[in-house]
Amino acid sequence: MKSKWAVIVGMMVMICFLFAGAGICTAEGEGKVNQPEWSKIVDSKVHKQIGDNAIINYEDGYIEALGIGAVDTARIKGTNARPMCLRAAKVDGYRNLLEATKGVQVDSQTTVREFVTESDVINTAISGFVRGAQVINTDYLSDGTCEVTLRMSLRGELMGVFMPKAIAEPQKQPPPQTLAQAAPAPVTPAPGPVFTGLVVDARGLKARPAMSPKIVDETGAEVYGSMIVEKEYAVSQGISGYARDLTAAQGNQRVTNNPLTVKGVSAEGAGKADIKIGNDDAGRIRSAAENLSFMKQCRVMIVLD
Repeated sequence: MKSKWAVIVGMMVMICFLFAGAGICTAEGEGKVNQPEWSKIVDSKVHKQIGDNAIINYEDGYIEALGIGAVDTARIKGTNARPMCLRAAKVDGYRNLLEATKGVQVDSQTTVREFVTESDVINTAISGFVRGAQVINTDYLSDGTCEVTLRMSLRGELMGVFMPKAIAEPQKQPPPQTLAQAAPAPVTPAPGPVFTGLVVDARGLKARPAMSPKIVDETGAEVYGSMIVEKEYAVSQGISGYARDLTAAQGNQRVTNNPLTVKGVSAEGAGKADIKIGNDDAGRIRSAAENLSFMKQCRVMIVLD
């Protein structure tokens, strides 16, 4: 019986040595590739990489950064090592997150960095949002270092700070005309189809995501954007959603069950965030007053490469 167990143990040891290069039988933390999990998750998402340790995920609406900390184990031992390592990792993470936030494209002309440079108020607000970021993952590695992943939303309070002035306050409606002032009623054209949302296929245009994109017609007139949306919806869910897959965008709950799909003609502006569409498609969107309702509620998806 003993010889039988000796043979089994010996075989297990041999297997362990044979597959050590593949990571089997390694100690916890050994063989770990220093690549944060989010870098794998967002490969198919609409995102922007900021250096090696931060990412802006425009599709899911968040910014994420990795912080790495270490302590001098020769001087600091025992129960004090981990808390100090964690503190150092958070400081590094906040710094990386702040830098990533400054790289967010607000609209086709402006990034957050430009707002921060011009306004101490905005600079202070951004620093406060970064300090309030959520810790979503903590790893302690076998070499004594630790990694912290921080995340903050692109929507909500952050969106409110950079809300375009055009929608900062509810738009004032002109006073209704009296009967004496009213002009003769024009002939009403046949109504066009009513849609529940808009999907803009901007693939192949080298378009880029932004917090406040616009859809314009061939003359440059705004079909959709900051002049149309309502602040409540823009702050809570962003002016538009993004996706890389057309079918996924068409089935997204943001545009519900009957979206209009149009093909973009070109990407406009310095940041290539505004999408030009054909005049015929612009006319289809404008043909029914009911379509204004879904645009006010930001029911728009943009598909990028």
